[in-house]
Amino acid sequence: MNATSPEAVPGRIVLLTTSHRVAPGLLSWPAWQALRAADTVLCADGAHPQLPYLREAGIAVAEASPTAQELVDACAGGRTAVVVATGEGEPALTDGLARLAGSGRVRMPELELLPASYDLPGARLLDLVQVMDRIRLACPWSSRQTHEGLAKYGIEEAYELVEAIEAGDRDELREELGDVLLQVVFHARIAEEDPDAPFSVDDVAGGIVAKLIHRHPHVFGEETAETPEDVKEHWLRTKAEEKRRSSVTEGVPLGQPGLALTAKLASRVRTAGLDVPLPQGDGIGYELLALAVRAEADGVDPEAALRAAARVYRDAIRRTEGQGTDGAGD
Repeated sequence: MNATSPEAVPGRIVLLTTSHRVAPGLLSWPAWQALRAADTVLCADGAHPQLPYLREAGIAVAEASPTAQELVDACAGGRTAVVVATGEGEPALTDGLARLAGSGRVRMPELELLPASYDLPGARLLDLVQVMDRIRLACPWSSRQTHEGLAKYGIEEAYELVEAIEAGDRDELREELGDVLLQVVFHARIAEEDPDAPFSVDDVAGGIVAKLIHRHPHVFGEETAETPEDVKEHWLRTKAEEKRRSSVTEGVPLGQPGLALTAKLASRVRTAGLDVPLPQGDGIGYELLALAVRAEADGVDPEAALRAAARVYRDAIRRTEGQGTDGAGD
């Protein structure tokens, strides 16, 4: 056999990868072209979710797990072999091919990694839902949790998220957003088990999608908004139509921190155009009330402002502690 004989043509190996987050059978056009043009299509997993759809399309798929050398041999004579990768990505096969290529003793086929389907934005949320479902079923602690028992964690995670934002720590922000997201998915998973009024994370997502679309008629409808003030006006009007509240105080959680509560009430009063005199009384509470209302009117979040000042105070405390007391005192 000489170098120009058909047997000497090295051929082509295509490693076809798919995403389990995309419905089986929804493959890219280059993927379908490669599959139809292949001389051999192999898959090590006989239960691979793509196989029924490939066979329905008339593509013969052999259930096999060849070694790197066997796959190279199968491509002799210019043949093309497509390997439908399993979820693990065929690390043993790719490592074997790399060793053969590095040895310099084998004339390697053309190697191509061909993604057949891609994750859409947000696709990893499906993984989170699946992981949460498994944890809820198998974890002795998670399987016993209730909405009431988890409530404190929701508060803690929200505060930690705010702290990460104020600290400007990007890595911490990403982690804390994940912790907040976990609370949402966890509560939605628990809600599925309610015997009287069950709902799922899809119901939660569907509800907020419907709300966002309805409250953004300038994006999804025919109305227009040129300024942030226009957007806020749309939001408040559609929200009022949805809630049909008898008081601007409805929906304001009384359990939030006092400064934030006062600022929220003041915002509702100002937005509604009400003239409500501040209650008068003795004590620091009424003084703080007036300060919080004044801050809100000036566009300042009093809760965030106080936290910022408290951090400066904390740093001053630490500096004082570091100076010591020169041996004075007990």
